[in-house]
Order: sequence, then structure tokens, then C-alpha cells
Amino acid sequence: MRVAVLVYSLVMTIKLAIFDFDGTLADSYAVFADSVNVLAGRHGFRQVQWDEQHKLRGMSASELLRELRLPPWKVPAVMADFRNILQRHIHDIHPFPGVVDALHALLDKHMPLALATSNTLQNVTTVLGDALIGRFVMVECGTSLFGKSHRLRRILKHTRVANTEAIYVGDEIRDAEAANDAGMMFGAVAWGYTTMEALLRTRPGRLFRMPADMLELG
Repeated sequence: MRVAVLVYSLVMTIKLAIFDFDGTLADSYAVFADSVNVLAGRHGFRQVQWDEQHKLRGMSASELLRELRLPPWKVPAVMADFRNILQRHIHDIHPFPGVVDALHALLDKHMPLALATSNTLQNVTTVLGDALIGRFVMVECGTSLFGKSHRLRRILKHTRVANTEAIYVGDEIRDAEAANDAGMMFGAVAWGYTTMEALLRTRPGRLFRMPADMLELG
């Protein structure tokens, strides 16, 4: 039940907060939206019309692949190409307002933070800065489209934190699925790639409407 999830989230103690990057910490959606049809042309999947974007932002990764007629075997090449595009446009990508301050505040309250993302360490460091990334207990980059749960389990093993005492904060349905696969709570952010309506259907344990709300984790 939804009520049970909320009650559980209120009473549990968070000892580790793991974050997604794109759409959660970094505002990279504009670069993605501008690049998707370039990628479609290169890799042979369906072009996206401007008025389709809201509908697509309500889909899971699997649903999106079917909608774009993008076969799973092509996904690694598409993601690698997109990472290269992100790197070329990295100076157009910035943290969401308030995110950096919230992360530093959590760290100052001695909350261990980690990162699990499909983006590259170079891109992550360029956007967030060496000083902030250097304060994270672990950074796992370059995950596959559906490989985040493996990265989450690696972080839990490295930090020796129980899955019931950790949270994965993200903006996509696949983030919720990865957290669930790893036995962790999912924290949904309202400002990312996926619509809030779609994220609420995953029954997140925590909901963050603005970056300052993440301070409740500490």
C-alpha cells in the first residue's frame, strides 16, 4: 500500500544516499532533446516530433524503446554516441539550481553520498566539479541502460551499508526499477526527465519537489 511505503520511509534511518546524475543533479534534458533526432538518423530508429515529448517523458525505458522502434541490441552504441554528444556540449549543462548547495549541506551533516550514472566520470566531474565529487564515498559511471542495479549493489558492498538503510535518488522509472531490484528505497525528484505523474506510479519512498527538500535525508 502507498500508506505503508510512506510510513516506512518516515521511520527508517538513511545511512547512505546514492544519486543519479542526468535529470537529477544535472539539467541535461535540453541537450538530449536536441540530440535525439540526430541519434535517430545515425542509428536508424524513429524520429521524435516536438509535440510527442511530454508523452515520451511519461514512459519507462522499455516503453520508450518500443515507441521509438529502437531494438535493444542497438542501445549500447546509441548511449555511447550520446555520451560523446554530451561531452561536446558539456559546458551547456549545469547543475539544477540549489543542487550543489544541498549536496554540500548533506555532506556537512556527515551524510555519506555516492553516485550511480550511465554518464562518464569526465562529464560528471566537469559539471559538478572536482571538489564536490571528491567528497563522495563512491562514484559508479558508465552503466548500461538497465545496469544500474548492479552498480547500486557494488556501492552497497563497498560502503557496507545495508540496502534497507540506503536510498537511490533519481528522475526516471528505470531508477525506481534499479532501486527496487537492489532492495533499496527510491527517492523521486520532480524536476527531471520523467513526469511526476509517471514517477508517482512507481510508489517512491520519498518525493523531492525541490533540491532543498533533499536536506531531510540528513
